[in-house]
Amino acid sequence: MNTPRRQFLGLSTGLLTGGLISSIASRAAAQSPAGPSNWANPVHRVANATMSAAKTTVPKEEPGKEALRRGLDMARQALEISRNDIRDYTAILVKREQIDGTVGDHEYMMIKVRNRKVSGGQLIQPFSVYIGFLKPAAVKGREVIYVENRNDGKIVAHEGGFKGRFLPTVNLPVDGMLAMRGQRYPLTEIGVEKMIVKLIERGEKALRHEDVTCEFRKGAKLKDRVCTVLEVTQPTQRPDAEFYQAQVFMDDQLNMPIRYVAYHWPDQPGGQGEVIEEYNYLNLKVNVGLTDADFDPANKEYNFYS
Repeated sequence: MNTPRRQFLGLSTGLLTGGLISSIASRAAAQSPAGPSNWANPVHRVANATMSAAKTTVPKEEPGKEALRRGLDMARQALEISRNDIRDYTAILVKREQIDGTVGDHEYMMIKVRNRKVSGGQLIQPFSVYIGFLKPAAVKGREVIYVENRNDGKIVAHEGGFKGRFLPTVNLPVDGMLAMRGQRYPLTEIGVEKMIVKLIERGEKALRHEDVTCEFRKGAKLKDRVCTVLEVTQPTQRPDAEFYQAQVFMDDQLNMPIRYVAYHWPDQPGGQGEVIEEYNYLNLKVNVGLTDADFDPANKEYNFYS
């Protein structure tokens, strides 16, 4: 299945020239409560979170379409909460994507996001993103910043690690070839709110097909968060179907989705298809009071111009 790259389900990060990409401010990561020292075995932790969900689930509460409609209502409520009540947030974002038929490794990054806010037809808070890469070693130390209506719409990014000592900070078009290398989506599509929008779009599309099945599972856990899981299965591989099976983990306390994973159709009946895309927002903290300095490349806690 070839999912259009400009559609979003969770995240993107810009690449820089040659192998130069967005990066993490290593100092900022080191100061973060969820910094590298707390993520010695990050892939193992995510795997355990998924297994925990499987062990604590209960049988589906509602048949088919009713479960999906209830899931859509939850997503619409989450979107309203995000638009009305959430100004900003931080999280550890764990992503895994299939690019050109190959499923990549889990990537771990610390993110800061300010949601776009409009009042009276005026933009009062531009959509703003900072990303700092934590793992694996090949990407550790990369940083990237994007702020709506700033820098001619370009991202500011630099490489980390050994290469970061020699390669400069650069400005790149957010959807250009270099920024999109190795990514399913452009940086402008990152974030929980935009993930919710796409979840609603895909859920509404799935409702049109009679053979789509859905079920809820309560009591799942992602790391230390209790979640309700909606699992949607599309057995027929239609041209407009973007996944065989998708799981959405809704944080019961925040009423927000914090995990999305989608799979291809399996080669054999009853088998497990390959991952298409996976996004986990761990340690999600909302309304933490981010300022312009958090999205300024000149911030001394960052390493853009070091």
